[in-house]
Amino acid sequence: MRVSKMGFKNVKLSNLNEMYPGQDILMQTNQVKQYGSGIYAYDNVPLKLQDNIEEVIKKHFNRADYIEVQMPTLQPAEIWKRSGRYDKYIEEGVTMLSETDKGTYCLAPTAEEAITVFSENRLTSHKQLPVGFYQIGTKYRNEIRNRGYLLRGKEFLMFDLYTFDKDEEGMIQNYNKIKETYFKIFNEINLDIVAVAADNGSMGGKNSEEIMAISRIGEDTILFDENTKQGLNVEVLEKENAEEYLKETYGIENIKKLEERKAVELGHIFALGTKYSDSMDIKFIDAENNSQSFYMGCYGIGVSRLLGLVYENNVIIENDKVVGFSLPISITPYYLYIISNDKKMDVAENVYNILQDKDIEVIIDDTKGSIGEKIRNAKVLGIPYIAILGNNTEDGFIEIERTKDGAKKTVKIDELITIFQSVKLNKIDIEM
Repeated sequence: MRVSKMGFKNVKLSNLNEMYPGQDILMQTNQVKQYGSGIYAYDNVPLKLQDNIEEVIKKHFNRADYIEVQMPTLQPAEIWKRSGRYDKYIEEGVTMLSETDKGTYCLAPTAEEAITVFSENRLTSHKQLPVGFYQIGTKYRNEIRNRGYLLRGKEFLMFDLYTFDKDEEGMIQNYNKIKETYFKIFNEINLDIVAVAADNGSMGGKNSEEIMAISRIGEDTILFDENTKQGLNVEVLEKENAEEYLKETYGIENIKKLEERKAVELGHIFALGTKYSDSMDIKFIDAENNSQSFYMGCYGIGVSRLLGLVYENNVIIENDKVVGFSLPISITPYYLYIISNDKKMDVAENVYNILQDKDIEVIIDDTKGSIGEKIRNAKVLGIPYIAILGNNTEDGFIEIERTKDGAKKTVKIDELITIFQSVKLNKIDIEM
């Protein structure tokens, strides 16, 4: 990609939000544009970063034999009334409605009702079970507190997965398998997570856990055991039977051993039991030819929220100031940002074209400006590596700089091509 085609201009960062400096950079540089409270548009780099996050999620769940589908975001109010949740969601002001001459529709805040109807007359026999369907799509919630930029929006991208089992044992097996898959996904994205005991809330069901990333920007407070990696959301302690619930469901007997931490919720997993199949009267035929309710599970990941945290967790700090990002190699949209002075622009163009021909995602800064300005742009866009052709670079050589720590090395141009072929293939950082 060429910077000259991006509509991007140099912006001097100022007065960054102390709590969310990374996302404030996105706003100040117009990489993310706000249209209203909790409503955003994405420029090329954050959009492609979000696409790559989606691909990591899909890859791991496809490997685990879950099936991708797509539910409508505009859903008839009747299916929500059928489950019994319509009045509660309307009363709480969460659901956005679309009134038409053909009836009332909900802008989907979640998809339990839609997926249950989707499975009706599709899953009819115990021989078809277990089954798990997932999707990644837009959701809408009339959030009262739209703060934290992408961490809490009215419109947001969400991964949600729903499982159907014939009994509770199968439901719990799926629950544990999916929980394990979550850890694989977040490990690849370079985020450390912990599953914490949580209240089921309006979702209902047997048990649930929030998937949390311990972070300075977290608005949730958790109690966490560093040794066992076991945690709980302090909200659970407000339950009437909190001690019994924690002991029976999660094996937590002594909360005094746990340390208080701030964390960001990135996902939530629920073992729902038969709540929705009962309320919506969705059945299957068991081995004895009897009609039975499905045991269901529900699993979510806030993809746009995850995008915001990736930016916040990968900021570059220089002289005690946040100056940009260095995105993880595993999900970065572009691996390299090519910079040149005017005299060596032909060489830079040649390097760019070779990398493009080899399908290596790369940006060339072909705008007018100093080397210093272009280096700042590379960091603002979050590109992990910069290739510099400057006055002090010998002919046939190019300097590589790693943006996250400023480490540098000079290599032959042919070697640069080989290095970044390996970076793309293996998703690993360069030894500097």
